[in-house]
Amino acid sequence: MTTLIFLIGLQLTTCSAAERLAAGDHMRTLEIDGQRRSYLVHVPPSYDAAKPTPVVLIFHGAGMNARLMLEFSGLNAKADEAGFVAVYPNGTGAGPFLTFNSGGVEWDVVRKQPNDVAFVGRLLDDLATLVHADPRRIYATGMSNGGMMCYRLAAELSDRIVAVAPVAGTMAVTDAEPRRPVPVLHFHGTEDRLVPYGGPDQRVPKFLTFRSVEDTVATWVKRNGCKDQPLIEELPNTADDGTTVTRKTYRGDNGAEVTLVVVHGGGHTWPGRQPPLGMLGRSTRDICATDLIWEFFSRHRLE
Repeated sequence: MTTLIFLIGLQLTTCSAAERLAAGDHMRTLEIDGQRRSYLVHVPPSYDAAKPTPVVLIFHGAGMNARLMLEFSGLNAKADEAGFVAVYPNGTGAGPFLTFNSGGVEWDVVRKQPNDVAFVGRLLDDLATLVHADPRRIYATGMSNGGMMCYRLAAELSDRIVAVAPVAGTMAVTDAEPRRPVPVLHFHGTEDRLVPYGGPDQRVPKFLTFRSVEDTVATWVKRNGCKDQPLIEELPNTADDGTTVTRKTYRGDNGAEVTLVVVHGGGHTWPGRQPPLGMLGRSTRDICATDLIWEFFSRHRLE
């Protein structure tokens, strides 16, 4: 999926399990199944260790890493504004170019990736020793391969992940049997060449499989018990950037909505953010995914 070839510097501190984190950026490492894994934590200035605090997990795309995703998404600024802890897990791979085991890979070498669902579970356990995380408000968003990882977590870790907001990444696991309905907010460009809106085509390597946007949404509409007919809104076209945006919201009686934000003319990008490479296509300025994601997450919590 997304491949970025630039590096971004970040001042980090390391911490031991006995320490509690103060405001700022921190690197954390842990070992799972004999492999050393890592994640970045951004604690907002307003953080109060006496109060349970929401957590947003932010998964990078393939060929990226946690540091790159920090800049790509702009979620640290939103964390400072809204008061949540932003967590950027690192996938596995060569050097700074990492991936998550989100499913959908038929190549033996890649298929033997670590169990990243187990990694996220361990990460959350570890994080709970460092910050006062609210277990009723843990969310996941991600780009491309990271978005696919969000769907895997919704399917397999729904007892801990409250809601997900994938960007330019569809469902790659075969099916979903969550323990509870999981609210979904999905962003996708119709001109995405890396994760095509209609599913894999001739541009996608044969060893990769994932669902189309419409099939992904239909799966979660069914799993969440939503009504088949959505509320359709054409959002204001405020920027002359070659894109328009349609929002489709499916709701049910249990509050577990599914919302699809279609960026007509949009590429493999994070809406509202300038893409680092022109090859990724257009990024709409009509909306800001970062703002909409937090607004969506803030309306959902475990009962």
